[in-house]
Amino acid sequence: MADQVLIVDDDRRLAAMLAEYLAGNGFRTHAVETAGAGIAELARLAPDAIILDVMLPDMDGFEALRRIRAGSNVPVLMLTAKGDETDRIVGLEIGADDYLPKPFNPRELLARLKAILRRSHGGDAGPRMLRFGRLEIDPASRAVRVDGETRPLTSYQFDLLVALAENAGRTLTREQLMDMVKGEELEAFDRSIDVHVSRIRAAIEADPKHPRRIITVRGAGYVFARFQDDDR
Repeated sequence: MADQVLIVDDDRRLAAMLAEYLAGNGFRTHAVETAGAGIAELARLAPDAIILDVMLPDMDGFEALRRIRAGSNVPVLMLTAKGDETDRIVGLEIGADDYLPKPFNPRELLARLKAILRRSHGGDAGPRMLRFGRLEIDPASRAVRVDGETRPLTSYQFDLLVALAENAGRTLTREQLMDMVKGEELEAFDRSIDVHVSRIRAAIEADPKHPRRIITVRGAGYVFARFQDDDR
C-alpha cells in the first residue's frame, strides 16, 4: 500500500498543489489547515509521514511538533520561512526529521520526503546489533537502549547514531556524516548535524553537557568513543 502523508498547512492552494503532486508520485495524502486537526488526524490515520508548516492559525508548528513527539516518532518534514535559520534549528531541536524553506521546488520536497521515509522504514539499516557497554543499538528494530531502557530518537538521529557507531574510533566530518545519512545530494545545513548530535547526546549520555560517547573533535567533526570506563 502507498505511504500516506498528512499535510498540515493553512495555505489551501499550497496544500492542494502538494497533495496533487504527491498523489502523482504514488502517495496517498490528507490535508488539514490547523495544528489541532493535524494532531487529531495523526491518531486517526496513523500516517507514514507529516508535512508540517511552522505558521498555523491555532498554534505554531513547533508546539504542534512537541505534542506529536510526546506520543509518536512519525517522520516530520517542517516547512519554514525562507532563510530563517532559527526556525530550522528550533525544529530540529524538538524532533523534526528534516526542514524545507518556502518557497521550495516540489522535486526537492519529494526527494527529502522519500529520504526520511526510507530511514523510517529501515531501508538503510543493517541487521547487526551494535553494543557498546550499557548502550545497545538495534538497526533491525531501529531501537536504542541504555541499560535496557529504550531512548527515543527521530529517524534521522537514529541513522546518524548508527553512522557514528559503525565508524567507532574514527573522526567523521559533518560533510561525511551528511553524506552517510542523507543519501541525497541536496543543499546541506551544517549546523543541523550539531543540533542532531546534541539531541542524541541527551538521549544516550549520562551527562550530555560532558559527553563521553560522542566526542567533538574541534575543527574536524565528531568521533564515537569505542570504550568508556563503565563499559562491561
